[in-house]
This record gives sequence, C-alpha cells and structure tokens, in this order.
Amino acid sequence: MTRPRKDVKFAHRSSAGNGRARRPSTSMSEISENASEPGSPTRNAALDKSESAVAEPPPQTEYEKKKQNFITRTIWSLAMIAFFFWCMFAGHIYIIIVVTAVQIISFKEVIAISNVPSRARSLRFTKSLNWYFLGSTMYFLYGESVIYYFKHILLVDRILLPLATHHRFISFMLYLIGFIFFVSSLQKGHYRFQFTQFAWSHMALFLIVGQAHFVINNIFEGMFWFFLPVAMVITNDIFAYLCGITFGRTPLIKISPKKTWEGFLGAWFFTVIFGCAVTSLMAQYKYFICPVNDLGANLWSGLECKPNPVFIPHTYTLPFPVPASIPIPAVFSIRPIQFHVFVLATFASLIAPFGGFFASGLKRTFKIKDFGQSIPGHGGMTDRMDCQFIMGSIAFMYYTSFIAIHKTSVGGVIEAAITGLTLEEQLQVVQILSKHLVNQEIVSPKILESLNGILRKR
Repeated sequence: MTRPRKDVKFAHRSSAGNGRARRPSTSMSEISENASEPGSPTRNAALDKSESAVAEPPPQTEYEKKKQNFITRTIWSLAMIAFFFWCMFAGHIYIIIVVTAVQIISFKEVIAISNVPSRARSLRFTKSLNWYFLGSTMYFLYGESVIYYFKHILLVDRILLPLATHHRFISFMLYLIGFIFFVSSLQKGHYRFQFTQFAWSHMALFLIVGQAHFVINNIFEGMFWFFLPVAMVITNDIFAYLCGITFGRTPLIKISPKKTWEGFLGAWFFTVIFGCAVTSLMAQYKYFICPVNDLGANLWSGLECKPNPVFIPHTYTLPFPVPASIPIPAVFSIRPIQFHVFVLATFASLIAPFGGFFASGLKRTFKIKDFGQSIPGHGGMTDRMDCQFIMGSIAFMYYTSFIAIHKTSVGGVIEAAITGLTLEEQLQVVQILSKHLVNQEIVSPKILESLNGILRKR
C-alpha cells in the first residue's frame, strides 16, 4: 500500500482548464488588517486617538509655576491663620495641642534628613528609639509645666500625688531605659550610623522639644506672652521681605544671600509699631493677660486675676524741659509693658532671624530645599517654625527675668507643706489656718470645733 506524498501541490483545475486566475478570497481579519495599514483612514484615526490619549500636557512655564505656588501658598496661609485664631479664642488647651503637634512634626522632619533608609531597615529599632526619646522628653517637660502651674490640684489628689512628687525620678528612669536599650542594640559595622542617629536625635530634642517647652510655659503665663512673640516674628518676616524688595541693596549675611540690611532694619521699625498697637488692644482683656488657672476657659468665659503691674497705666514725666514749640507733652500716661514690647520687638527683628539662618545652613549642609512638604506651598513645618522656637525661648527668659512677679503661690505653699512637714505638723497648719479664718469671720466656728474634735480623737 502506497503512502500519501507530503508537500505535493496540485494546480487548480479551473486555472488549468480555462487559463483564468482565481480571485483571491479575503477573510475578515485580512480586511481589518488592510484597513489598519499605514495610510488608511481607519489607521490614521486610531493613531490620532492613541496619541491624544498618551500625549502629555505641555510643561508649565516658570510664570505658571510661580502663580500656582502663590495661589496654593495664599490659600494655606489664610486657612492656618483662621485655624490659629479659632484655637486661641477657644481656649489655652487647644493652643497647647497645636504646639504639641508642631513640635512632633518638626522633630519628625529634622530626624528624617539624616536618616539612611537602607541602614534603618537593617536596624529595626533606630526609629523606635528616636520616638521613645521624644516621648520620654515630652513626659518630663510637660510634667514639669503642669506640676508647676497646677500644684494645688495635683498635690491633693491621691492618685496623682506620687506621680507629682516623684516626677523627675520617673522621667530619669524612662530615659535610662532608652539609653540602656540603645547600648544593647549596637551592632558591629553600624556603630558610626547608630551614634550619629543618637546624637542627631538629642540635638533635635534640645532645639525643638526643649524650646517648645518654653513656648508652652508662655501659654500658661497668659495668652499675651504666647501670641505677641509669634505675631511679631510673622510681622518681621513680612516687612523684611517688603522692605528688602523695595529698597534692599546691601547683603546682610552670606548664608542667606537674599537678606539685606535695609530689609533687616525696616522690618525692625514696623515690628515695633505693630507690637505697640497689638499690646494696646490685648491689654484691655483679662483673657489675654491673666495666667491660666482654668484650662477650660475661653474668650467668652474669660479669666479673672489681678493684672500684672506692667499692664496698668503709669504716669511719667520727662526728665528734661520741653520747648513750647515742640508738640510733645511733658507728662504722659502709658502702660509699662510698652517699653518691654520695644525690647521684645528688637529681639524678634535682630535675634530671632538667626534661627532661620541656622535652619538655612542645616539645609545647605544636607543639600535640600525644604525640611519636608507638611504644608503645601510652604514646605515643611520646620521651615515655618525655625524662628518661632527661638523667639518663644527669648520671650520666656525675658518674662521670668524682668516681668514675672515672684511671690508665694497656693501651689508653692501646699508643696512645701506636703513635702516638708509630717502629718501631725500638717494638721497643726490646718488647725491654725482654720482658727485664723474663724477670727476673720470667713468660716463658721462649727468647722473649727469639728476639726478640734477630730484632732483629739487622733
């Protein structure tokens, strides 16, 4: 039996018979392929659609970029200003929360610029230790502030008393736990990176968290001492820019080439004017000038206190005679705080900008433009707060040195009695105070009789 032959081609019978070529058949796939060939209308339409879908928008010009950045910056600036004033009027606790959030974000940004992701991944506890030290430092500093300003509440509470009396020891032990854990986590080949991170985190704690602690103390001393330094730094920044672009000619410092002496001095002049105007307004309301004795207080409920003497107008006489032709009164009345505002405005103009210069040098060291992108149009939180931290510290040091009235407080007396007297001596103090109040006809004599009966039973 013969096998069929492979690859044998047979001529078409019709073509062999009548000599006419057979019309080639065309399938649907061939039709579509032919229609999609270059030059065909269908192919051109498809290409146009695909190109329009893939085509990228034309790049923005430099003017369009600046315009978009200006719009974004303005919107976020207005939103932050509105939120800031709402928090300030709503109460001191809201401002404290804002300052806490600012310092946490700033700490995160400063720590991030020195981080090496590849090494951080191989060292699991590097970031955790940074945040642990932040938490323990905040516990210590916030505790110091709360205990100082609210001794009369904490020291009479059974649960909070041990935490208040042993606060510093507890804080120190928390730090030691982190220190021991850091030493235990050291790995060969990563010593330099780990010690660099350790030193960097402590530098950030000192410059950010430590100075934020003074800002929070300013809030406790009165909203005035928080708002005025913040507002003067912002005012100085604005007028330094306006005066600099208007008549700035002489460079101020190499590390920030856009700063000029003309902008520097012009900003100082307008900051003094602004500070005096704002002080005249805020000094009329006790909500702004009274120290915090109720964290639930707000602008509408207000605060009550005996104002610091610097907020009470005094009459002054010029030490030299004034010619009649000069329209200057020889005797005038002014609040002493205005003289202090002149000094604080000078600090805000001449000293606080060096916080910004320091931040500029830090960014140049690491070759970055901004510390982050926390605030659209502005950069990072640290970019906006670099001058605020140092100004808050200056305001607190100046206030405690020249303005604060150092007198015995209720909290101080209670602390001295609890920590320095025995229980029997504390009872004697209570008995003597009760007798004094009875003699002043402030309390009923029955209270003294009940107290004496309790003491006799002991």
